[in-house]
Amino acid sequence: MSVDLQTVKRVAHLARIAVSEEDAERMTGELNAILGFVEQLNEVDVAGVEPMTSVTPMEMKKRQDAVTDGNKAADIVANAPATDENFFLVPKVVE
Repeated sequence: MSVDLQTVKRVAHLARIAVSEEDAERMTGELNAILGFVEQLNEVDVAGVEPMTSVTPMEMKKRQDAVTDGNKAADIVANAPATDENFFLVPKVVE
């Protein structure tokens, strides 16, 4: 896959980026180089290679998956002008 000048201008327009003609020509070459590198990476055989989260082996921190209310109800309503049992009290509006 290669990128031409029109594609660079279209992507810049979609991204709402002002790109001069000179910059668009430069970006064409840069984007083609990046896509060439990605095509090279696609040729690498990664069969049997486990996905990694880091270059160094480490165990991810995990927490127990439990549903809670966050124990923050009192903090949430702390600045409210009127509350009742951790609920906001608002004036009744009748029209």
